[in-house]
Amino acid sequence: MPYTTSTAVPLYFTSDGPAGAPRLLVLHGGPGAQHDYLLPQMLELADKYELVFYDQRGGGQSRTNDPSPITWRTHVEDMAVLVRELSLQPLSIIGYSWGGLLALLYAISAGEDAALRPTRMVLIDPAPITREHRDAFDAELARRQSSPRIRHLRDELAASGLRERDPEGYRRRAFELSVAGYFAHPDRARDLTPFRVIGRVQASVWASLGDFDLRSALAGVRCPTLIVHGRQDPIPLASSEALARSLPEARLVVLDDSGHVPYVEAPRMLFAAIRRFLDDTASVTTA
Repeated sequence: MPYTTSTAVPLYFTSDGPAGAPRLLVLHGGPGAQHDYLLPQMLELADKYELVFYDQRGGGQSRTNDPSPITWRTHVEDMAVLVRELSLQPLSIIGYSWGGLLALLYAISAGEDAALRPTRMVLIDPAPITREHRDAFDAELARRQSSPRIRHLRDELAASGLRERDPEGYRRRAFELSVAGYFAHPDRARDLTPFRVIGRVQASVWASLGDFDLRSALAGVRCPTLIVHGRQDPIPLASSEALARSLPEARLVVLDDSGHVPYVEAPRMLFAAIRRFLDDTASVTTA
């Protein structure tokens, strides 16, 4: 298995797509998750691009027994070393959910360092950019997860006999219902790749952000950026609207009838928007 050798702890990475093609670094969500759950859908882009994935420290195949807190700075520092080791400049980033916020924190930290800063970014339903928006997201997701429709789907699963008949199928369906509140329509939470979030990592990263508000710091991030946000995402659309206003070179695309998982709910519209943006900004990777 390929692991980094220059990061403080080894980080698992992998890639898919034609060798020699333009490379896209894909940042998964979480924090404390892993890249697998973006597959196979994200491989839609692997026809024309080489997609580079890695499991962020503390999750997936980059888990560590080190009890030290993992913070947002830990992830930014890991990412900077990985970018150098894998020679990913010019750096094109696709960040999903927390991965979108990580991309922003990285870009802010890179500043004017040409050896590190991204040349373009795609942010898919990025995590909230302020604590206020984060609190609104938490409340909305909790409301959705306790909705009558999701309660009905859980009762339906409990009465189905699937646990005894097909334990693996039961675990998969239980996972899907655990994230159904992220969808515009809970019934669409099907055929998902299950994943595990390491709670210790998630808690320490969010704690390290404190009462965060990235808006003023984003003015210094100057690279073409596409923000895609599902209109029915429990993360407030207002967060991505504020992000688009804060970034000097951002464009915002809102996907109707989609929640937080557009690569499942609205793949045609999502990937069409990403391809247009990548085509439009191809020149910045060679300038």
